[in-house]
Amino acid sequence: MNIHTPVKNHWQRKLLVAAIASATGACALADDGTNASADRDISEEIVVSGQRTTYANNQVTESMKLQQSSLTSINAVIDNLPGVTVNEGDTYGFDDWSTSITVRGFTTNLGEQQVGTTIDGMPNGNSNYGGGSKANRFIDPGNLAGVDVSQGTADIGSRSHEALGGTLNYLTDKPLETSRVRTEVSMGDYDARRLSVRYDTGTFLGDTRAWISASTQEATDWITETAENERDHIAAKVESSFANANLTGYLSYDDIHEDNYQRVYSAAQFAANPETDFLTGEWSGVPFQDQLFRRGWSTLRENLFGYVKVDFELSESLQLDTAVYMHQNTGRGDWVPPYLVDVTTDSAGQSEFLGGTVARGGAAGDRFFFVDNAGNVLTPAADCVPSFTVVNLYGTPNAVAPAAMDPSCFPADANAVQSYRHTHYDKDRTGLSADLTWTTELAGFENEMRAGVWYEDQTRDESRDWHNITGVDAQFDPEPYWIQYDRSYPQETFKWYLQDTITVGAVTGSLGFKQFLVDVEREDRFDPSLNASVNSDSDVLLSGGVVWETGVEGLEVFLGYAENFKALSDLVLERPAADLTNIEPETSETTEIGLRYAGSNYNLSAVYYDNQFENRLIFLDNSANGTTGPNFLIGTNGTYFNAGGIESRGVELALDYQLADGLNLYVAYTYSDASYLGTGDAAVDTLNGVTPGNIVAGIPEDLFVASLDWTGETFYAGISNKFTSDRFVDLNNTWVAESFNVTDLYIGTDLADVSSLFSGVKLNLVVNNLLDEDYLGTVAQQAAWIGAPRTVSLSATMDF
Repeated sequence: MNIHTPVKNHWQRKLLVAAIASATGACALADDGTNASADRDISEEIVVSGQRTTYANNQVTESMKLQQSSLTSINAVIDNLPGVTVNEGDTYGFDDWSTSITVRGFTTNLGEQQVGTTIDGMPNGNSNYGGGSKANRFIDPGNLAGVDVSQGTADIGSRSHEALGGTLNYLTDKPLETSRVRTEVSMGDYDARRLSVRYDTGTFLGDTRAWISASTQEATDWITETAENERDHIAAKVESSFANANLTGYLSYDDIHEDNYQRVYSAAQFAANPETDFLTGEWSGVPFQDQLFRRGWSTLRENLFGYVKVDFELSESLQLDTAVYMHQNTGRGDWVPPYLVDVTTDSAGQSEFLGGTVARGGAAGDRFFFVDNAGNVLTPAADCVPSFTVVNLYGTPNAVAPAAMDPSCFPADANAVQSYRHTHYDKDRTGLSADLTWTTELAGFENEMRAGVWYEDQTRDESRDWHNITGVDAQFDPEPYWIQYDRSYPQETFKWYLQDTITVGAVTGSLGFKQFLVDVEREDRFDPSLNASVNSDSDVLLSGGVVWETGVEGLEVFLGYAENFKALSDLVLERPAADLTNIEPETSETTEIGLRYAGSNYNLSAVYYDNQFENRLIFLDNSANGTTGPNFLIGTNGTYFNAGGIESRGVELALDYQLADGLNLYVAYTYSDASYLGTGDAAVDTLNGVTPGNIVAGIPEDLFVASLDWTGETFYAGISNKFTSDRFVDLNNTWVAESFNVTDLYIGTDLADVSSLFSGVKLNLVVNNLLDEDYLGTVAQQAAWIGAPRTVSLSATMDF
């Protein structure tokens, strides 16, 4: 079997989903009427500095979308908003492993999930690498209407397990009222290609509109240009109105194969080699080297996601919004450890090498590296001086192989052995929600009462198996020699909320309460004695605030407070021997005060915020990385701690100014002071590597964005620059990732303005990282990924 074999029944599933999408376009959810038109004229658009709420919020504009190629992940479009930073190790955002989204000191990356994500208001099912999904798995770039970003907290009815600091609500396009076929062809650096087609039905059957789309894209990596990144996406949406109800349905299928990037482990490594992660593009046959083979570092995922929403206008004062949704996630994460694991006792010859599944569960035995043709383990020559060297191995330059892994220490006919490790993920979610809004007068004042519930049933399965690599290019035996573990994690979530909002003259005040009730279990399929469960019910959480219309037209001041919560996820149950008795869910408190002004030709906003993140959950692993790389076996023991938290304060400023007809200036500045809080016990802090007062790793003190967009009669163009100040990579604040600037440029034209022969044809050129800046992007787990270099892409859109 080749390593690039996708998930089983790949094409059969695609055909099935395509049939479902075209036959049941009526299954999805509305976007609350806030979606922008897919063809909005950017010359008329200014940044919406926030809806009239008691908390800060911003929305992605059309110009921000144009700064990113249609080849690029939709996560990139929010990068210029105040308080937000998005980093992706891959040029086009293929690699989820190296992606991070940071909002006001809170982060979603490889090791942390602290920023909530919803799709048209529906929960994404967590964002972690092991079975989670970020928004780019659910929405194709061509179908993205926009993103609502709530930097500190979200609407009280928002549905997320992770929203300690901010929520991102990604919105899908509304179907058009007139029929249209849109095709798009894109090409770019690093063998990037994308083809998409979307059909809008226009209005039919009274007041019904729908679209269906499909796209396929691929690219290689920017370092060795040997990765095989492929993505296929199918989606459909329908909207309809009847009697006193509005129905919206959405269904998407996404299939992706990503080859990952490696982290940088020190400032010296990056300074000496700022344009390579030292993963290799060629198979050498020496496991000590081939553990860095890029095509062996892979993420394979399939996501099927859909929902139906029906909004009922029960009376002039009573509104009921209902929704049901489902999500299926299947996939695999790959690695190529440079050895086989001895998991069974053999009288002669290692069965792990000779073939066959030899063990289910159980503890790992010794590792072995070379065998003879009969499968007997060989030992290195006693007088051998190791000489095989890898240029850079997990941050160790010129790493010399131990004698047990050096081919020069064994006979010429010895067989080097190596594993292909698969971690399999499978998640099924179903859920429903109901939101009731009652608008009336109370003592002569306008009053709105809201109440709602959210229920979700989820089961996540995870197993890990080890395969013997049998040939070149990491071909492996399809039958594993060891199934290390096989577990299921059922989880139930229930949330309720109640909020009252009253308007007295120029002042609107709100007060709300919400609570999460979350239960998660571990069911071990090999050893039922390892079954466990945790309960992470929240307290009743308070939120509220006021908005004051000052009397100056367009100017309002707001003050908000909210208590946020992150449930204990099934990730805490992945280490069966870990002590879970004293852990608590993570919580945060957010306070914001700010102003928003909307004038005739400019918008501005200014916000001061204070976040207090408590009960930060940290895992102390008893098995550390060795000098020859990570512990691929991953120990099952260790201890969880609620080790303090994070204190984050800052200021966000944004201005959008229409300088003249067709010319717009946008600037945003963020100042952030984010530091670690201790537990109050110096010994516990030291044990967990926490130094109270140290700056939070990966969080810059200053962010500054300036963007200039122009629209003429035939052409349009824009240029944007984002400055990110120094960040610390490690908890001890000794490794500084230096400040950097990334400049993006786009130029486009509507060829209909050139000739009527080209009516409906548009061209768009995007250059990301125009000045080819070398920089460190994502920071996670005290290491960092190199940012992508200058990348040029061209898209042609044709409408019929």
